[in-house]
Amino acid sequence: MAPEYYDFGPYKIHHSSVFYTNDLCFAFVNLRPAVPGHILLKWSREAKRVADLTAEEITDLWMIAQKVGRQLESYHKASSLTFCIQDGPQAGQTVPHVHIHILPRRNGDYENNDDIYEDINEKEKELKEMLEVDKERKDRSLEEMALEADEYRKTFII
Repeated sequence: MAPEYYDFGPYKIHHSSVFYTNDLCFAFVNLRPAVPGHILLKWSREAKRVADLTAEEITDLWMIAQKVGRQLESYHKASSLTFCIQDGPQAGQTVPHVHIHILPRRNGDYENNDDIYEDINEKEKELKEMLEVDKERKDRSLEEMALEADEYRKTFII
């Protein structure tokens, strides 16, 4: 039976936002996606840095990231994917738990392609505080996130 909440560093992710789980990790929809389909993949066990993961966890991470990414790209009719890990505070990690951002990408979704990394950094910081530079992007409701996760659960074959 799935727990009501999943741990994400100091935060709790409601089970309705989670669309994939296995023994080592889970995938969930993003509260403030940078692009449609922006999701997060993280480990069930607390691991603050990539170096804290076992070989099995690293292998599982990338196998699941590949599968989830492929499904997201197809579902959102995207042409590419961005995979992003911020490993430690100086790399922009604000949630002290290893996680991968997976973002379906389309031609022209950002004027300067690498600006997405700055946007991801801003979204990470917003989990701790509201920033003036991104007031236009609003938190989604739990219901909105649950609907997206439910759609992925029904559609994805992972």
